[in-house]
Amino acid sequence: MTILNLIFLYFLTIIISYLFGSFPSGYILSKYFNKIDITKQGSGNIGATNVLRSGSKSLAILTLLIDALKGAIPVILFSFNSYLMALASLFSFLGHNFPVWLKFKGGKGIATYLGICFAVSFNIGISFILLWILIAFIFKTSSISSLITISLIPVISFFQLENSIISLVFLLMSINSFYRHKLNIIRILKGEEPKINIF
Repeated sequence: MTILNLIFLYFLTIIISYLFGSFPSGYILSKYFNKIDITKQGSGNIGATNVLRSGSKSLAILTLLIDALKGAIPVILFSFNSYLMALASLFSFLGHNFPVWLKFKGGKGIATYLGICFAVSFNIGISFILLWILIAFIFKTSSISSLITISLIPVISFFQLENSIISLVFLLMSINSFYRHKLNIIRILKGEEPKINIF
């Protein structure tokens, strides 16, 4: 493969993965079924948690599934090469967080992160779910559960996977998600973060 072909393949991976990730499922579902602009409800986030807070459990579940698929499909598509798979992971995640369709104001990437985990390794995906549920059961706060889980996933993947570049991508994704959760972290420290009622 020539250098130009390689560059084109990397560029194609980035574009396809970003466009997959940037599909604003929570926004579209809420707009179509509930006739509301989810960006003007609750936290203004387009992710499943804010869709749930808007009053629709079924749409929240559907949003979560679609957002997870947005991360999983590009990773599976480019899994024939570890570097392309790493790029697909990162840019599908960034697409969800910064979608071009909503002026780069997207979600926080937790469901997309989960989808990427499953596409990379079924065991890591299961680890993500079990950790999230356990921590959510203890704290009953979605953001705390998400933040602790994504703090552990890079470490878990480092010991479970031979491909260390994926662990680095998970770390970058976690750093980005912590930044996206900055207001949640402030509310957690003040004891003002809303609880979730799923248990």
